[in-house]
Amino acid sequence: MNILVWHVHGSWTTSFVHGKHRYLVPVTPDRGAYGLGRARTYPWPDSAVEVTPAELRRADVDVVLLQRPEEFDLACEWLGRRVGRDVPAIYVEHNTPKGDVPNSRHPMADRDDLLLTHVTHFNELFWDNGGTRTAVVEHGVVAPAVEWTGELDRLAVVINEPVRRWRVTGTDLLARFAELAPLDVYGMKVAGLADHLGLPADRLTSHDDVPQHAMHGELAKRRAYLHLCRWTSLGLSLVEAMTMGMPVVALATTEAVEAVPPSAGALSTRVDVLVEAARGLLDDPAAARRAGAAARTAARDRYGLERFLADWDRLLEEEVCASR
Repeated sequence: MNILVWHVHGSWTTSFVHGKHRYLVPVTPDRGAYGLGRARTYPWPDSAVEVTPAELRRADVDVVLLQRPEEFDLACEWLGRRVGRDVPAIYVEHNTPKGDVPNSRHPMADRDDLLLTHVTHFNELFWDNGGTRTAVVEHGVVAPAVEWTGELDRLAVVINEPVRRWRVTGTDLLARFAELAPLDVYGMKVAGLADHLGLPADRLTSHDDVPQHAMHGELAKRRAYLHLCRWTSLGLSLVEAMTMGMPVVALATTEAVEAVPPSAGALSTRVDVLVEAARGLLDDPAAARRAGAAARTAARDRYGLERFLADWDRLLEEEVCASR
């Protein structure tokens, strides 16, 4: 199939474009939010092709994959067709609801012209989807090229915009873990995080916007991975860390309760329990290795790329065939 899909979430899109289809990725001269084009920090196959809005007007498109509400009107304009009528549409919701949870109404609620697909069962449960048809396709990741070794007595975290998002991403909890061991924080806009937390530079090191393959190599050397998000959808960096065989210390919130088995490290809503679990992994490398092995098995069984692409193939075929 020819699938129109915007480059919005890098890791998710990287997995999605590894399928057997042709992926039309909008690109604009400024490479802005609605024309980012192909990824520059992720390895994408040649079947992901950049297309301009002008080229889309005459492009053969079998299905449109939407990820933001404004993409619906934009796709209609660029294609010159009625999305959801002339060409099938699937809306992928990546995020937990905001605002009046659990009464948050999804922007695509009560529509009959698209399929609303969530990336976690938690998200489908907590959004008010109205009468719109829904489905869930759980995440899948491209397995990192490195395996966990954990030789450094340090803890790793991956967060985007930890200062702006603060309590959402559990940024305020980091200082308690920095008392145990130095933290390495990777992600976008993480520079200066130690100052915001009032921590000495030797207790928290920021690694801003590191290319994915390089980040994986560094994560693999750290003893354990911290996932302290209070209210975000399931982070793919967490799944990637587990896939590498990295032990995990995670808040038991949102979809993490399904993704992280307790044998993979620790899972709790009590921060003191997680602090003690992190201490145990730092003090006992053998225990960390056992937990990492459990994490690897759980992640590869549930979030393997082959399963993810097969689920999407079934969904795409059903939607496109039903429209003909």
